[in-house]
Amino acid sequence: MFEVLKTEGRARRGVFICPHGTVQTPVFMNVGTQGAIKGAVSALDLREIGCQVELSNTYHLHLRPGDRVVKEMGGLHRFMGWDGPMLTDSGGFQVFSLSSLRKITEEGVTFASHVDGRRIFMGPEESMQIQSNLGSDIAMAFDECVENPAPREYVQQSAERTARWLERCVAEHRRLNALPDCVNPGQMLFGINQGGTYPEIRQWHMDRIARLPCDGFAIGGLAVGEPTQTMYDIIDAVEPHMPPDRPRYLMGVGTPSNIIEGVARGVDFFDCVMPARNARHGKLYTWGGTINIKNEKHKLDQRPIDSACQCPVCRHFSRAYLRHLATAGEMLYMRLAVLHNLYFYNDLMSRIRDALDGGTFGAFRERYSGMLDRPAREE
Repeated sequence: MFEVLKTEGRARRGVFICPHGTVQTPVFMNVGTQGAIKGAVSALDLREIGCQVELSNTYHLHLRPGDRVVKEMGGLHRFMGWDGPMLTDSGGFQVFSLSSLRKITEEGVTFASHVDGRRIFMGPEESMQIQSNLGSDIAMAFDECVENPAPREYVQQSAERTARWLERCVAEHRRLNALPDCVNPGQMLFGINQGGTYPEIRQWHMDRIARLPCDGFAIGGLAVGEPTQTMYDIIDAVEPHMPPDRPRYLMGVGTPSNIIEGVARGVDFFDCVMPARNARHGKLYTWGGTINIKNEKHKLDQRPIDSACQCPVCRHFSRAYLRHLATAGEMLYMRLAVLHNLYFYNDLMSRIRDALDGGTFGAFRERYSGMLDRPAREE
């Protein structure tokens, strides 16, 4: 299922095998929240831009079109036309972001739909059932994502409850995979480490959930407002307690530099809406730093976004044309910009893997960490 091929410091170069294919790690998962990448990017585009894993959202798909509808259509792979590896998150983050609309008990969470206000209950069993209906390759455990900072006593209680919820997820996931009508009987389950910004709670929680038969483990509840260095400190605290023979996933992270630093700390999987969201607002990534395509200086610029990029956008279109589309409010701008930024992130991971293969990741990190997040120095 997962093999670490080589290491450089704590950074790991690996390979992960799941029902819909083989994934080279470290990997960035492209986020298609509702079964589509925001910005008019379809599953057919994902192969061309180097996507290995697509990620969709349990909460949103449960509301629309409904996970039972997706199951009737043969599962999410068939529904959206993606035949590669897929991860679905548990819905926990979205549920807990509705802080004024939900109530937490030991059984689960009752909340109001953001679509029509109807009351919905979701607990560990329900989350597993929804993800089983979707048929993803990796299902994420149902957890509570607390605010940072949060009172220590509450964070401890929440971490204990999340650990108990994981035990229920494991049992229900095993039951569902054995059903004769299971969409993907090879579906895997990843547990999620929580504990806010308290290193000792994080370590206690990781030690407890590592005893459970999960196929991988994620670090959740970070990149939600805490300082970047605090996030790195938590990863440093948790990583030694994570099973070395299973994948490690840092949820919702992040900038190119966050990813490089995460890899350096032993993380294998990443996801974030940032590249697509930034693209839609004019921020594009290059190997010299970021640019704002809406700036006046690009009005007559015949160069591609990045001359070092081989994405379909940089091969065919100029900065001047992209700027025109953006300022004119053309939908094509969003599509082309998102394609470029996602290609950049996938290419970043490919270059990280090449550096690890060649034993040069330290030099790669020194050159690019920090620089890729800053505005480019235009010649």
